[in-house]
Amino acid sequence: MSSHPLLKVDISQLSIAERIQLAEDLWDSILEQQEELPLSEAQQQELNRRLENYKKNPANGSSWEEVKKRLGFC
Repeated sequence: MSSHPLLKVDISQLSIAERIQLAEDLWDSILEQQEELPLSEAQQQELNRRLENYKKNPANGSSWEEVKKRLGFC
């Protein structure tokens, strides 16, 4: 890792915990302005399709724990 021109610190000098916090802070700052990142029409249609499928068949989905197990994260 190296320093980013917008940051006044060499990221590689941060502890892992500090880098994780930095990533969380960055993501939170994006979420605060998420309306500035509109979905494309195709993305909105796909989300609507998935939401309708869920409303029709809520038992067909998988829990986050099941997904993690399938992917080998547990």
